[in-house]
Amino acid sequence: MIEPVVADVALPGFFARVALAFHVLFDALLARRLLLPAAPAALPEPKPVERIVEKIVERVVEKPVDRVVEKVVEKIVEKHRPPDEGALHLLAILQRDGRFVDFMREDLAGAKDVDIGAAARLVHQGCKKALDAYFVLKPVRSEEEGAAVVVDRGFDAHAIRLAGDVKGEPPFKGTLVHGGWQAVEVKLPERPGFVDLRIVAPAEIEVRS
Repeated sequence: MIEPVVADVALPGFFARVALAFHVLFDALLARRLLLPAAPAALPEPKPVERIVEKIVERVVEKPVDRVVEKVVEKIVEKHRPPDEGALHLLAILQRDGRFVDFMREDLAGAKDVDIGAAARLVHQGCKKALDAYFVLKPVRSEEEGAAVVVDRGFDAHAIRLAGDVKGEPPFKGTLVHGGWQAVEVKLPERPGFVDLRIVAPAEIEVRS
């Protein structure tokens, strides 16, 4: 039940109430208004209630993009080299240092022994220099030439070559004719890939002005 709202004013005095009674007595409209139930006082407008609305915020989590790392793979392309590369390289060195090819290609049929000996000395010096610079060689057999040796069973046929009257099975008894050579170390310098290995010696041209 809603109670009437009574204004906070002073109460009317006695004479004021008597005067009001006479007005009610002789004024039917005023009496009817007073007899009617008082209209409920206007309620104050309700204040808007703040409604808490839960706002769902969708958090978008970006998946880190995998960084594409370009891995540079060095592809080593092996240039085709001839199987006789080592032989051609050595031949070029002997020609360069000792004129080996020139000497071997020379027709010595009509040459004098003195001239051949002088040329052979120069070739020997240059080729020996090349061998000493790029190869470490040692004998296959350490015995002196002419010494008596025994070749046992299971010998290496590539390291020992038998000559003479070879019969039956080892061991063989014989005389060392040549101690052989084996390369302990090879130190040939590398040749650039763009060099044609077939060129053992370049042509030489003397330019004249």
